[in-house]
Amino acid sequence: MADSILLQKGRILDPSQDRKENQDFVGDLLIENGKISAVAKLGQIPTNRAEKIIDAKGCWVLPGLIDVHVHFREPGLEYKETIETGTRAAVAGGFTSVACMANTQPVNDAPHVTSFIRERAKQTASCRVFPVGAISKGLKGEELAEIGGMIEEGARAISDDGMVVMNSYLMRKAMDYAKAFNIPVITHSEDLNLVGQGAMNESAFSNALGLRGNPAAAEEIMVARDIALCRLTRCPVHISHVTTELALEHIRRAKEAGLPITTEATPHHLTLTEESVRSYDTNFKMAPPLRGRSDVEALQKALADGLIDLIATDHAPHGLIDKAVEYDQAASGIIGLQTALPLTLKLVTEGKLTLNRWVQAMTLRPAQLLRLPYGTLQPGREADVTMIDPDRQWKFTEDTILSKSRNTPFLNWDFKGQVITTIVAGKICYSAEQ
Repeated sequence: MADSILLQKGRILDPSQDRKENQDFVGDLLIENGKISAVAKLGQIPTNRAEKIIDAKGCWVLPGLIDVHVHFREPGLEYKETIETGTRAAVAGGFTSVACMANTQPVNDAPHVTSFIRERAKQTASCRVFPVGAISKGLKGEELAEIGGMIEEGARAISDDGMVVMNSYLMRKAMDYAKAFNIPVITHSEDLNLVGQGAMNESAFSNALGLRGNPAAAEEIMVARDIALCRLTRCPVHISHVTTELALEHIRRAKEAGLPITTEATPHHLTLTEESVRSYDTNFKMAPPLRGRSDVEALQKALADGLIDLIATDHAPHGLIDKAVEYDQAASGIIGLQTALPLTLKLVTEGKLTLNRWVQAMTLRPAQLLRLPYGTLQPGREADVTMIDPDRQWKFTEDTILSKSRNTPFLNWDFKGQVITTIVAGKICYSAEQ
């Protein structure tokens, strides 16, 4: 593998740069010894400095994408996904760093599990893997997990995502701990008592389909609760996979009040509506569920104006046994690492999102949330780089899926915009040409 790589003639996009003229221009980027050593206008970097030259003409060169919300299932549920297969899908999707949630078996609620994940990642991962520790032991919401020990072993945040901490006192104590360690709490904001056995968004449409509804109020109530606890503790709180217009209003007011609140939206919640459930295809079952058209439009607008800070996939692999059942009995979630880029890039081509905001939401903002030294092309930094052909047409088929699972509603979709090369720490970890 070449120790020095020169990417030539690419459109370099880097919102982390202070000066506007350095954020978007056509030029060259040189990688030496795993670091970005130079970024310059066309022809200013001598070609003899590189062992390998990549022609990036017509392509975008940007910081490696970062996903703060994935489920890799290892340890314990390897039939769904492993760190090896999950990161293989990640680099194919342009991601150079991912943060994996704690709902494994055993749950990542103690230092030895966090350590196992990090060691497994060192052995098998194609990209950087950052564990997210559990808030509560066993994700049961009854007793705090070993937060300090997990942070010492490398946990970058805490979350019971997949489950909900219904006990407000326990959540308050978790925020107190997280603030002391200067890490964010990542929430799953749904009132489980109100969700009940709801299988899709509660609406006239759910009534027509004969499926129990999960009301938007279940999300709005818990978002309001978590914001109130943020106000009490001043702990950084990140609200995951927001889906409703009224929840966004809670978040807007919290940010205007200066609270350390951030939030994310997923590609599927940004692009699909509850109408997709008409087929009863369980690959459209999510938690929180797909919402109505007005909610989707509100999410798109909130992402465009920065109210939604970043995009995260909530990559949630499931085996056939988990999905090939009645809709209301099926597991929630879909794989998303390989489709996130083209799905969200479509918002740019449709004029709903600026290119700069899109790059920001996929690179800089996720890095800032987890306090990672990535999400930038600044010389001297680690060379995590993604090269994209924004015009390349491709089809997402069974043969192209690199995840161990196949639970996606986007199978056989035609996409525009594809990752050509993914570089992690100066090494080419994925190439569409090979």
